[in-house]
Amino acid sequence: MPALEGIAIRGIGDVKPGDSLAELLLDALKRQRLRLRDGDILIAKHKIVSKSEGRVVALAGVKPSARALRWAKATDHDPRLAELALRNARRVVRMKQVMITETEHGLVCANSGVDVSNVDGGDTVVLLPRSPDASARRLMLALRRRLQVQIPVIISDSFGRPWREGLTEVAIGVAGLAPVLDLCGVRDPYGYELHATREAVADELACVAGLVCGKLNSVPACVVRGYRYRPGKGSARQLIRPPEQDLFR
Repeated sequence: MPALEGIAIRGIGDVKPGDSLAELLLDALKRQRLRLRDGDILIAKHKIVSKSEGRVVALAGVKPSARALRWAKATDHDPRLAELALRNARRVVRMKQVMITETEHGLVCANSGVDVSNVDGGDTVVLLPRSPDASARRLMLALRRRLQVQIPVIISDSFGRPWREGLTEVAIGVAGLAPVLDLCGVRDPYGYELHATREAVADELACVAGLVCGKLNSVPACVVRGYRYRPGKGSARQLIRPPEQDLFR
C-alpha cells in the first residue's frame, strides 16, 4: 500500500427524501472531474442516507411520554428528543446525564443515534437508517449499474466512547468488503503468533471520512483510494460484539 488517499466529494447539496444518492454523488464527482474506479471505497455519512430515505422527524409532532419528560427535566434536555431516543431503542443502557441506548441494529450509542446537527435549524431531527447494511448495499449496486465497477460502500456515524474523550467515526453500514481483518494465527515479524488481533478496518476507513469531510464543511461523503481491502459481502453487524463476550454489559 504505497499511499492512502482520502478525497472529499463536494457540492452534493441538501439531500431530500426520495433523492437518489447515487445520482447526487455521481453528479458531484462529475463536477470535480473525478471518476470512481476499481479499488476505490465510498464512505457516506449516515445523515445523507437517512435524509434520502425519509428518516426525518419534525419535533413539533412529537409528544413526549412521562418517562421522557421526567428524564429531560432532571437533565435539562429536550423531552421530544428523549422520546425519540426511547422509541428507537431496543434497550436503555443508562439514563443519567446522557442517555445511552442499544438500537434495533444492535448499536450502543447516545440517544439511539437521533441527530439534530446539520439538519434544519433544530426543528427537524434525523434518525438512523432502518437498515444501514441494506442502505449501503443499495447504494453499491446503484453505482455498479451506472459505472460497471465494484465500489464498496461504508455508511458512517460519529460515536462517543466511554473510555476516551472526543467523537470518532464508526461504520454502521457496510457492503462489498470484509469489515474485520482477522490476523489470528499470523506470526508477526519477530515470530510471535497473534491470538486476539482482529482489526476493525471498516471503522478505520470510516475515520478517514471524519478527517476528510469534517463536521462543518457540508461534505457528507468521500472516496478512499489506495487501500487494498478484502472483497466480501460484509456487514456492519460483524463489528458488534456479542453480549456474552462484552465485558461492559
